[in-house]
Amino acid sequence: MNNTPLSPLPLSHLSTVQLRVLSVAQLHAHGVSAARATAQCRPGGPWQLLLPGVFLLHPGPPTSEERLHATLLYAGRPALPAQSGVRKTAALRYGEAMITGLAALALRRFPSAPPLLSLDRIDVLVPRTRRLRSIGCARLVRAHALPGAEVISGLPVAPVPRALADAVAQLSDANAVRRLLTEAVRGGHCEPAAVVAELNRARLLNRPHVVDAVGSLLAEGRALAESRLYQLVRSAGLPEPVWNVDLRLPGGPHLGGVDAYWPGPAVAVELDTRAPRHDEALWSEYARKREHLERLGITVVHITPKKLRESPEQQATVVRTALRAAAERDPAAYVVVLPR
Repeated sequence: MNNTPLSPLPLSHLSTVQLRVLSVAQLHAHGVSAARATAQCRPGGPWQLLLPGVFLLHPGPPTSEERLHATLLYAGRPALPAQSGVRKTAALRYGEAMITGLAALALRRFPSAPPLLSLDRIDVLVPRTRRLRSIGCARLVRAHALPGAEVISGLPVAPVPRALADAVAQLSDANAVRRLLTEAVRGGHCEPAAVVAELNRARLLNRPHVVDAVGSLLAEGRALAESRLYQLVRSAGLPEPVWNVDLRLPGGPHLGGVDAYWPGPAVAVELDTRAPRHDEALWSEYARKREHLERLGITVVHITPKKLRESPEQQATVVRTALRAAAERDPAAYVVVLPR
């Protein structure tokens, strides 16, 4: 910071700043010294010290927006307006810090997230090397690798899976955890696999109430993915398959279940709605099943819920191509189709 003495400018010019929350460094850039800012915060004064080095430029209670900005200013390393070549983006205004946890979910209007004003603390994600402590309304959450921030209302916010994991880490109410996870999927914010990956990374899957909530999450994700698959088949004008069936060799072993099957062309669709690949045994079993079916001449089309949601037309083309290609292949082995 430049230590050149500042001329005592009138403080009235600060009434024009867009937000009445500024860091000591930003005040310095406006011509206000740290000593002068502190003097404004004396009992009965017009300002408040909201967090160390962060000033609220009015005497009343801070709004939700002001608390969010104050937390980011405290936790981040904001770029100053005077720095040459600095673009005024949310990421640069607040350094690497980003809102996470329940506050991030409230910003996304999750129905089960409490209102911002009711939160005693605002979780803010920072690099693990950031040498600060949680204080006041700011609770620091440290990360070895920061995710890419998303901008909401001009604020950098952690992606939903990471925000959910940080929120769940603070919750012991099983119903509250279940509601948040279910709303994330039902609202189209993210896929179950991404949430489970973050919960696993945060080492939260050893908590019984979190494991139970994950079961509900995966069930919700599967139901939504199945509904999208039905819609894809019908809206794309594909032939109607048999749904949710088990395949067996006549008098032989069980080959596995598939979500949709066209017996004539021997094409199967399987939705991947399981947790990420940290469970190698499950993935090995899945790979063996797919290889076995394909050795029998059955084409297996593997579709993820994310692909169904983001590119249904492309997935319809993949299935249609597989159905048409069946005419050019050798006939598949005969299999018995049973309801699942």
